[in-house]
Amino acid sequence: MSHSYTAHVKVTGEGRNGGRAQSDDGLLSTDLSLPKELGGAGTATNPEQLFAAGWAACFLGAVRIAAGERKIRLTSTEIDTDMSLNGGADGFSLSAVLNLQVGGVSQNEADELAHAAHQICPYSKAIRGNIPVTINARAV
Repeated sequence: MSHSYTAHVKVTGEGRNGGRAQSDDGLLSTDLSLPKELGGAGTATNPEQLFAAGWAACFLGAVRIAAGERKIRLTSTEIDTDMSLNGGADGFSLSAVLNLQVGGVSQNEADELAHAAHQICPYSKAIRGNIPVTINARAV
């Protein structure tokens, strides 16, 4: 069975530097601000935080799918995601570090689940080959 979902979000104003993001269902409604580290006010969220949150949530879902396929019972899952906006001679680019913690498994299983999740997760698929990604898995 095929499933499909399309999120619709409108961004107005100055975009990442003083804009506003609003989903059509009203569940996402947030101001946007350039981070202080980039000379902005840093008073609201930014695209890198939103991308990191979406990817992290999706990745944990993919970990759960991978564990289910392997009949591995997890006691906990947590992920800390660092999404970096990097400036260089060729303009801006992204890089990411995903720090995954998985409870109730061995270190080998945690590594296997992280690798499998990276193959399953639509965000991971979307960025594959486009940005540097480091995935650190830790059994807890």
